[in-house]
Amino acid sequence: MPNTLPDSMTVHPIAGYDKEIYVKPTLKNPQIVVGDFTYIADSDFESHVTHLYPWNDDKLIIGKFCQIAAGVEFVMNGANHQMNAVSTFPFYTLQGWNMAAPAKENLPLKGDTVIGNDVWIGQNAVILPGVHIGDGAIIGANAVVGSNVEPYTVVVGNPAQFIRNRFDEELTALLLRWKWWDKSIEEINELIPILTNPDLTIVKSQLKKLLNRTAK
Repeated sequence: MPNTLPDSMTVHPIAGYDKEIYVKPTLKNPQIVVGDFTYIADSDFESHVTHLYPWNDDKLIIGKFCQIAAGVEFVMNGANHQMNAVSTFPFYTLQGWNMAAPAKENLPLKGDTVIGNDVWIGQNAVILPGVHIGDGAIIGANAVVGSNVEPYTVVVGNPAQFIRNRFDEELTALLLRWKWWDKSIEEINELIPILTNPDLTIVKSQLKKLLNRTAK
């Protein structure tokens, strides 16, 4: 057993290596909310979030224990231009042009971008505005995600397409009930043998026992 417990407010969780950081303790922008132990393979997370402007009121919300590879970009609503007029040129954002900002209903704003827990986002993937990605999903390298992704599914490509479920319906339902990421560090340490066991039949049996025990 390690001598010290993991600390989600540690910036550099790998001693002597600064190209992987826990995101939460580095955040400065209040429009970005990230859960405990989510990391990125870089030394600066907020540079991967583009077009996030306070006047759009959108947020990037990411859960716990997500794994974000190098080169991932979260494109926020400020990247969208007015599309219901003759020109898409954003005169109102640029100095000297005689245009007031369009009403929000005339902009293709898509709301918050929400990433669940234990999501793995592969290298150079792009997450577009307003996308919701479910718990346990895997996003392939170089994918461009423009629509919602179901929990525990794998998507790849541009545009990102579903290729398979990670688990059968029963195990997926058990995992969504279990929510291991909400447990204490001490509990998670004890649960690592379940979380890392490739024999899913055994995992399913163990989860049923755990959930039945907590239901009583």
